[in-house]
Amino acid sequence: MPSDSRRQDWRVLQAIFWLTSTVEGLGVSQIFDFLLSYLRGMGIAEPDRLQFVGLFGALIFVVGMPLVPLWGVWADKYSRKAVIIRSALVEATVLTAIALSREPWQLAASLLLVGFQLGNTGIMLAAIRDSAPRARIGMALGLFGSSGPVGFAAGPILGGIIVDTLRWGLPAMFAVSASLSTGTALLLALGSREVRPQVIPAGSTLALAFGAIRGVLADPPTRRIFGIFFVAFVANQVARPYLPVLVSQINGPAGEASAIGLVIGAAALFGALVGPAGGWLGDRLGYRPVLVAALLGTGVASLLMPAAPSIPVLALIALAAAALYATVAPMVFSLLATEVAPDRRSQTLNLVYLPLYFGGIVGPVIASQVVKAGLAAPFVLAAGVYLGGGLLVAVRRTGGGAGSGVVDDGLGVDPDRPPQRSVESRVG
Repeated sequence: MPSDSRRQDWRVLQAIFWLTSTVEGLGVSQIFDFLLSYLRGMGIAEPDRLQFVGLFGALIFVVGMPLVPLWGVWADKYSRKAVIIRSALVEATVLTAIALSREPWQLAASLLLVGFQLGNTGIMLAAIRDSAPRARIGMALGLFGSSGPVGFAAGPILGGIIVDTLRWGLPAMFAVSASLSTGTALLLALGSREVRPQVIPAGSTLALAFGAIRGVLADPPTRRIFGIFFVAFVANQVARPYLPVLVSQINGPAGEASAIGLVIGAAALFGALVGPAGGWLGDRLGYRPVLVAALLGTGVASLLMPAAPSIPVLALIALAAAALYATVAPMVFSLLATEVAPDRRSQTLNLVYLPLYFGGIVGPVIASQVVKAGLAAPFVLAAGVYLGGGLLVAVRRTGGGAGSGVVDDGLGVDPDRPPQRSVESRVG
């Protein structure tokens, strides 16, 4: 299929993808942020709800993680546009199923369906990378990276309005978000054009999928970047499901949805505003020091959260944590977009969220067990993982693998020293 990228301004394509990703983040954030309240409405006892929050959070990624490499291959072989539209339609189906759920097993089955929704972000990243001018890649990926935080901000804020102000209830909130996802599917179908990769893969889907994974794991710099992304997301997913619980504990049941919207929504929105600035800092100061600062700072903020005496104090800590964490993804996206050779770039960006999905399973499962020691336990554990990851990036600085074309260890490139690539790599 020929590319239509020449007939569509890359900024229009990015805007469409930005809206798509924002709406997706909106729906997913509502699942995370109102899961405890939804389980309470089903009559689940408090101790069981705390464990269910972690275990049900992991269900979101169980089915999706094995499918991620397949979606990337199908997108590159046949149509990126079709695979991205698939994701929006599945999210609409998932949110509708959640809105109709009245028993825990029905909710669990609905969350398992989220796995068929995942696998679109890396594809959108690859399409933006292939359509944007080389001099605008950092800005383009940084702006796109803000879409997730904006969606995660809008989700709880919209939920607070629907539940506390309009008194429509949680099922209505999920139904509204389902209609928004349907709208993005229509926007993608009617407003976007196909952007084909520079290298069209040939061969069987399974062979290409496993080959893509092997290619990522065989490249030391890429493997280390993926490893740091995994560590950061494990830490995030250990604490993230229990932030609404912490809000509820401090605030009380009256106006709970609005308090969740204030703390989590405002923090995510602030993170969205800071994310592009993090990319700008990385371009000038180097990816490695900015990444280290982001991980260490988020660890300190996580440690302070359970000690917050009030909702305003917790909101301020959450603002700082969101701003710091929002810097991690632009560092990773920019490193992969600029340091991976053209023949591996698309498949690598397609798989960029694989560490997140794996971390999305590991983190909540661990959290569901450590929370037995108290609500502060997941936040303390997350802080330790963040701090450990930041220290590891700070102290490790070894040469890139043979043929990697990376000046540093893949975790920090000197912005004043261009990557040393082969002639073939420079052509892309």
